[in-house]
Amino acid sequence: MLTVTRPDTIEAATSARYAKCIEASKRVRWEIERDVIRGRRFDFGRHFLPDGLSMIDRLDFLTADQARFVSQVQGRTYANMFALVERFIGAKVLELTEDHRLGDQVALEALVRLADEELKHQALFVRLDELAAEDMPAGYRFVPDANETARAVLGKSTWAVLALTLDIELFSLAHYRSSIDPVSGLCPLWKDVFLFHWKEESQHAILDELEWRREHARCSEAEREQGVTDLIDLVGAVDLTCQAQAAADADYVIAQIGSGWSLAQRSKMHDRMLGAYRWQYILSGAQEPRFGAVMKELLTEAQMERVGAALGPIAEQVAQ
Repeated sequence: MLTVTRPDTIEAATSARYAKCIEASKRVRWEIERDVIRGRRFDFGRHFLPDGLSMIDRLDFLTADQARFVSQVQGRTYANMFALVERFIGAKVLELTEDHRLGDQVALEALVRLADEELKHQALFVRLDELAAEDMPAGYRFVPDANETARAVLGKSTWAVLALTLDIELFSLAHYRSSIDPVSGLCPLWKDVFLFHWKEESQHAILDELEWRREHARCSEAEREQGVTDLIDLVGAVDLTCQAQAAADADYVIAQIGSGWSLAQRSKMHDRMLGAYRWQYILSGAQEPRFGAVMKELLTEAQMERVGAALGPIAEQVAQ
């Protein structure tokens, strides 16, 4: 016997998922100085980013001290990258609240809380950069401008921005679960930052998926096709950001610790820094099973092939 799910039943189930995110948000709520920083400073005798993300193990000419410094440079950039993306994520979420303003008040509250938490996360990562600057050698630069990046991203279709947002939220969760949490010996403050970040991002990923599915259902086939085009454009923009920051970070590392390196070693540092950033900010999200499952459900086979073709050259460089 065929069972038909009524629209009001679907709406009730969806509203319950928004409500569950509100409950979790209230339960795990934290404050930057009171709960995370707690008067601490970074321990520069330890790694920040684990090898599973930094790909330091592919740089076989580094000494132990040099490898630790590279992990700290990448860790500083990791925090700055999250501050960057959360600028446009928060702005997009505030835009989405307009759709619920005179409708589902549970969904409205969930999204308002998400936007508030993204603003807090931005402040946390700015604070981390300030702490890092106090003890790291001068010369580090974070290249992209947060507002310019946000304006460029928000100029694309909502479908594409929500797809990118879900990708980002999911890879942040995957990074913590698989690479950060299991590794002992990382700087305690740096590791705690991403524990607390993970606690709130877990709810954000649920809300991102709900909103992307809602937008997908609203769009026409032509709008979805344009959304895929926009998503591919956004992946390209993320890759340009990775290229620029990888070059800046590699130059900074070489200036600080690479005076005796050969030209081949300097070239390898540039290449591996780019590979690490492409893995961290593009491929690890695209290959995350939960993201892949949603993509496969929402996109046609031809659209999936277009996305795969765009990712192909990036994946080849990372694998080298």
